[in-house]
Amino acid sequence: MRKFITIGSISLFMGLGSVAPGFAQDTTVAQVSTVPADTVPFVVWLEGVKAEGLARGLKQATLDAALDGVEPIERVLELDKRQPEFTRTFWGYLESFITQDRIDRGKKLLVTHADLLERVARQYGVQPRFLVSFWGMETNFGDYTGGFPVIGSVATLAYDDRRAAFFRAELFHALTILDQGHISVKDMNGSWAGAMGQVQFMPSTFTGYAVDGNGDGHKDIWTNLPDIFSSAANYLSQIGWDDTETWGREVQLPDGFDLDLVDLKAPKPISEWQALGVRRADGRDLPQADIEGAIVLPAGVKGPAFLVYGNFNAIMTWNRSIYYALAVGYLSDRLDGKGPLVAQKPADDAPLYRKDVLDLQYLLTAAGFDTGKPDGMVGPMTRAAVKAYQKANGLPPDGYPTQDLLSDLRKR
Repeated sequence: MRKFITIGSISLFMGLGSVAPGFAQDTTVAQVSTVPADTVPFVVWLEGVKAEGLARGLKQATLDAALDGVEPIERVLELDKRQPEFTRTFWGYLESFITQDRIDRGKKLLVTHADLLERVARQYGVQPRFLVSFWGMETNFGDYTGGFPVIGSVATLAYDDRRAAFFRAELFHALTILDQGHISVKDMNGSWAGAMGQVQFMPSTFTGYAVDGNGDGHKDIWTNLPDIFSSAANYLSQIGWDDTETWGREVQLPDGFDLDLVDLKAPKPISEWQALGVRRADGRDLPQADIEGAIVLPAGVKGPAFLVYGNFNAIMTWNRSIYYALAVGYLSDRLDGKGPLVAQKPADDAPLYRKDVLDLQYLLTAAGFDTGKPDGMVGPMTRAAVKAYQKANGLPPDGYPTQDLLSDLRKR
């Protein structure tokens, strides 16, 4: 039986159309200087980066070309510290990313690049519809790859003390890419957080997984489709993609379904879900396959239900957002000719604004359901507190915060 590999915490990262793929571990030379960035001027800090770069074996000419004249980018810091004003609902997210135009264009691109996609699929074991789906989700098929200089962006974030260690490592990966001659400094652009190219790889993901797909000696994920598709497929293959399976499917849950079974960390064989009354969205039996899956309710009990398989975990490794992973899977299905979801968006679907989430967190904590430090973000502790509150008050315990739940709390 193929196992469903569970994952750790679920969170949002940073990117352009979505979130950059996971990054390789940095195991190279230790940092030369451990002096906190805010104690030295940026220009002095850059000299320390150059010294470390030389210690790592990077060429002086590369370091000079990349770092001379670089200054902190204030807009990058603004975007890094910006708090979202509201929590987008699953339906709102899906409507933003899975448009009819994107579906129609993706289908045409599948045909246009069929030969290349099939060759990549044979080599790496990733179905073409998924490669095009990731491509569409990340940059709208290459339309929006970002306009920030990667070196300037990651240097700015490495100098800032919030996530200095992470971005310092990314900076050296970016310098390594330049040193190897894959891209020029002026052409190395990406998102404000350093995600690059048509598949939005972080620099460490590039150094770990990017591929020269056409044999020209360069790995170009900005303009070269053989490199773009091969790099995405290689990454997915390396993190466990299985082209004998799909990602998952929409399902129906029976009345009285035990919501404690809704847990990505608690997969079951498909046969067990069948025995528990889970069916395909159209009411038919689940397929007979020797694989495991887990139930996902992205919009609570009033929204659609999904049974997701091992490849869903690979999508979550690429981008640790359930909404994103479901959108990639759903878009791939639409590109394959499947119809829209059976579940319908409710008329009262409304986002929770940050001030609403803060209110929810304070009220839950005051009622004895600990949400941790209120921050206006719906994280694991807040979801656990919501679920505990729902159980204590006879509500369906789906852990999904809504305006109705907030109204209920305010009345108590």
